[in-house]
Amino acid sequence: MAIQKQIIECVPNFSEGRNLAVIKQITDAIESVKGVKLLDVDPGEATNRTVVTFVGEPADVVEAAFRGVQKASQLIDMRQHHGAHPRMGATDVCPLIPVSGITLEECAALARKLAERIANETRIPCYCYEAAAFTEPRKNLAVCREGEYEALAEKLSTPGKEPDFGARAFDEDVARTGCTAVGARDFLIAVNYNLNTTSTRRANAIAFDVREKGRPQREGGSPVGKPMKDENGNTIMIPGTLKSTKAIGWFIDEYGIAQVSMNITNINVTPLHVAFDEVCRCAQNRGIRVTGTEIVGLIPKRTLIEAGKYFLEKQNRSVGIPENDIIDIAIHSMGLSDLKPFNPREKVIEFLLEDAQEAKNKLVDLTVKGFAEETSRESPAPGGGTISAYMGALGAALGTMVANLSSHKAGWDARWNEFSQWADKGQELMTELLHLVDEDTEAFNRIMEAFGLPKKTDEDKAARSAAIQAATLYATQVPLHTMQASFKAFEICKAMAQEGNPNSVSDAGVGALAARAAVLGAGLNVKINAASLKDRETADKLIGEADELIKKANDEEKEIMAIVESKL
Repeated sequence: MAIQKQIIECVPNFSEGRNLAVIKQITDAIESVKGVKLLDVDPGEATNRTVVTFVGEPADVVEAAFRGVQKASQLIDMRQHHGAHPRMGATDVCPLIPVSGITLEECAALARKLAERIANETRIPCYCYEAAAFTEPRKNLAVCREGEYEALAEKLSTPGKEPDFGARAFDEDVARTGCTAVGARDFLIAVNYNLNTTSTRRANAIAFDVREKGRPQREGGSPVGKPMKDENGNTIMIPGTLKSTKAIGWFIDEYGIAQVSMNITNINVTPLHVAFDEVCRCAQNRGIRVTGTEIVGLIPKRTLIEAGKYFLEKQNRSVGIPENDIIDIAIHSMGLSDLKPFNPREKVIEFLLEDAQEAKNKLVDLTVKGFAEETSRESPAPGGGTISAYMGALGAALGTMVANLSSHKAGWDARWNEFSQWADKGQELMTELLHLVDEDTEAFNRIMEAFGLPKKTDEDKAARSAAIQAATLYATQVPLHTMQASFKAFEICKAMAQEGNPNSVSDAGVGALAARAAVLGAGLNVKINAASLKDRETADKLIGEADELIKKANDEEKEIMAIVESKL
């Protein structure tokens, strides 16, 4: 599987929306954590509340969240706070949200640990809500915040209402900081669907068709009939077709069109592309067309990847194509550039997190000529391990190419999904090997850094020796990973040589040759680096695994080339 970095989002709400100097000190504390990217700061004067959004890897985000909460507790005095929004603390809420490579359950565990740390180190009482809640009622934030700040003195002394962490009597410190709700929730997407009408009433009708809440049931089934009530006096609702969605219709003066404005509160239940298709269906039933989609704020990359693959599958086309191509399909299919150009680099969280300088220095981002020239220079890296990983990527790419050609071959329409699955597997493998291209060079650089450590004292020498051994072990494990990944390319190349487009059988053969070269080449790196390991038991085990893969690779390549030769 391709390596996926874990990314989470944090959206703390601080009870200060008017004093920009205070807000800046809080966001400075958040940004003091390396690896965290501040995406948005939204102060509200009437609410006297600021919503801050930042993202990064889990450990970094959790640390930044703690620092933000800590700084807010030092600067905001809740005894002086007044605003239109419900609140109970200097940091009112602090939710963690999974973006990629991590589950909601994992975010909930992180949120609980964060709440415990806040309570222990800042003495701020903390409630855990939504997915992080310890009890069913506290999944609802309103239950945790019941009575708001003004009720804290009573809540903290009432059994059953005490916080999950940091329970204590109401005193001057708590009066100043209030309490904080720490939680975990799913990612929310705010999206507007553009309509070829100016009618707000019709836009609202479509919104009521799809939103989970639906519309009131009216007497006689008439749209102007009186809303019906149940025995408790509550309005009876006819549910809409999309779970985890809220929607209304409105008219936008700026664009001169009506829109269905929607919040998707759980993209695992209702993905963006599913909502788009359903709004299109309901609009068409009312004689209206959806002309495009406007995404408000940021989205995880998987939202576009899932959408692109969905629309490709509807066309009976292979989904095993490069990621950028899949994203382009999603953009065009949902009309994301209808009102203004949609730039994924500005709207996708993972892309915003990429360090421009880091990306610039990646070997995989060089041109083919630039890569060859960089390899030829007198520096020892990139070297054989890096080239082996790249050959493995090319082997996987060739097998994937044959799969895509086969999926789109005239007369083979009934087999498109069979080859699409092979191509998708090949794209994942290629992505993994391209990551290893730079990882192998990084492993060599770690060894060089270890050799550069000071060696003046006995302690220095011991630390330097340990660092060299750790770096050498890593530099042995990386090419072994390259061998394991490259070996997987044989499965794809063999299947394509046997079942794929016969006009491309030679390409499957070249793919097998590249995969064999990758396995054998990376094996040389395993052996030369293992020779420097003092732990000979570990070294012998790594070499043994490499020798076994080399033997298997030779056998696989021989079998695939026999198939290829028989079809030429």
